[in-house]
Amino acid sequence: MADDVLDNPVFQSLMGAHHPLALTEGRVVRYPANISPFMAVPHDMTADEWDDAARLAGDDPVTLLDAPSTVPSTWVVLRQFTVIQMTGRYVRNGERSLPVRMEFPAPVRLGLADVDDMLQLAARTKPGPFEQRTYELGTYIGIRDHGKLIAMAGERMKPEGWSEISAVCTDPAYRSRGLARSLMQALIDSIRDCGQQPFLHVVEGAPAIRLYEAMGFTVRRSLLVSSFQHAY
Repeated sequence: MADDVLDNPVFQSLMGAHHPLALTEGRVVRYPANISPFMAVPHDMTADEWDDAARLAGDDPVTLLDAPSTVPSTWVVLRQFTVIQMTGRYVRNGERSLPVRMEFPAPVRLGLADVDDMLQLAARTKPGPFEQRTYELGTYIGIRDHGKLIAMAGERMKPEGWSEISAVCTDPAYRSRGLARSLMQALIDSIRDCGQQPFLHVVEGAPAIRLYEAMGFTVRRSLLVSSFQHAY
């Protein structure tokens, strides 16, 4: 399976599986702010296209992967950091169905009725951008303990043939019990059942990299993540 679509996963997702969600101005495309902050722009941006981006962004901060090297001074850099892109095509089949420990119920599908709990868990654990409608990007699953959402994971970007595992997080009081790994296994199984392969992004140097490598994920490349806001 070709992986060149992973070079620009935001654009590929918005031109493909997530096209119904796309907000577009010329060659600039983004997700609605209440779904995701990600925007995709061409590397050979013209001045007019930066104006397109400004109209599309409005007052919202937007996030770019590997932004063009030259950005107009009217765009303020809010934050920059490096992530590692990892692919899971070599995750062993035997790693796909590890059970959740018996003291917890099996993972369940999360949706609209669970949004408040998902937002609260994301606020406690900070797995990355998570908004009111993020769950609409794909399958999200979670584990509850006596009704409390204690762990979740889901799908975000969907370039052709691939699905990104994202928002993998566990309440601090429940860590080191294999919950995140169990959720990832369930998602990998689901993704492969759809004829796709999993991939993910993780902040450079994060401890979670060891877990992903142990599961069979391999490093594909690094990307610079930049959060911008247009200053009028």
